[in-house]
Amino acid sequence: MKNFNELNLLELDTIREIGSIGTGNAATALSGILNHQVQITLPDVQIMGYNQAIDWIGGPENITAGVLVRLSGEVNGIMLSVQQLSFLNLILRSMSMQEVSDYEHLSELEISALVEVGNIIISTFINAISNLAGITIKTTVPAFAVDMQGAILAVPMAEYGGQSDYILTIGTDFICGEQRVPCRLLLSPDMRSLDYLLRKLGVADG
Repeated sequence: MKNFNELNLLELDTIREIGSIGTGNAATALSGILNHQVQITLPDVQIMGYNQAIDWIGGPENITAGVLVRLSGEVNGIMLSVQQLSFLNLILRSMSMQEVSDYEHLSELEISALVEVGNIIISTFINAISNLAGITIKTTVPAFAVDMQGAILAVPMAEYGGQSDYILTIGTDFICGEQRVPCRLLLSPDMRSLDYLLRKLGVADG
């Protein structure tokens, strides 16, 4: 079974294509939520070590919100949507809710709305993978947390860090009107699932 850092060029290109399709579908889903056209910048899909990924999303001590979904079925793992404040406020404005200056001021209703949006983005991305590979991936009810980014990323590190020191990161910007907000997704499948997914996509032996 392969680790992320053992992937060949064809396998990496295939994963980057999944990232492009997944984020494109997520932008389409977000357009429906906001009732406004949402475009995306060219997605940047990379394989990173956990510590590098923490720095990539803003540093270990930076406070952020995260929506986390566990994957099961033919692929097991975790997918995390990191929601920075500019993204949260874009969603809140679209739902005629008041903007917040920090995460502590989020009400239960606002948190519920943000969880639903994060879940839709993740589910849309996972559906793209499922359709491309012709497999079934189930997702759990999403969990929401506000914490230092190092603490939020500690969940996939604890569960899968023993199998791999690497994680798949997908970065793009959503462009809605004059506003541009970052979208940061992190996918951590277990090694068996990564190997199985690559075989189903026809780019790995077995």
